[in-house]
Amino acid sequence: VQLQASGGGLVQPGGSLRLSCAVSDSRPMIGWFRQAPGKNREAIGCIGGSTIYYARTGGRFSISRDNTKNAVSLQINSLEPEDTAVYYCATDRYYTGSSCHIQEYAYDYWGQGTQVTVSS
Repeated sequence: VQLQASGGGLVQPGGSLRLSCAVSDSRPMIGWFRQAPGKNREAIGCIGGSTIYYARTGGRFSISRDNTKNAVSLQINSLEPEDTAVYYCATDRYYTGSSCHIQEYAYDYWGQGTQVTVSS
């Protein structure tokens, strides 16, 4: 399985960005994570039969799926400097459930990540 996140860039505070994750084949679930400079990687959310968001995302993040393209998007609104990070998409190849999960340890296929920088 190959995943590739794209769509990152430099954005001003308050702006929006839409990241995309291209997946080489259909997967039951895809998760989004991010890692800010000097910090541990953290979960944003996942999409499968349902969508789950990590509590800290605060409603500014939205994950959607385009099954025709094996792609998953992450929409980020009202960007803040604290959102500066490398954003990753990943999948748990053994997951067979009907929803999804954000247990990072279980994700075993990762894309290379895309850099998002929020600065004026």
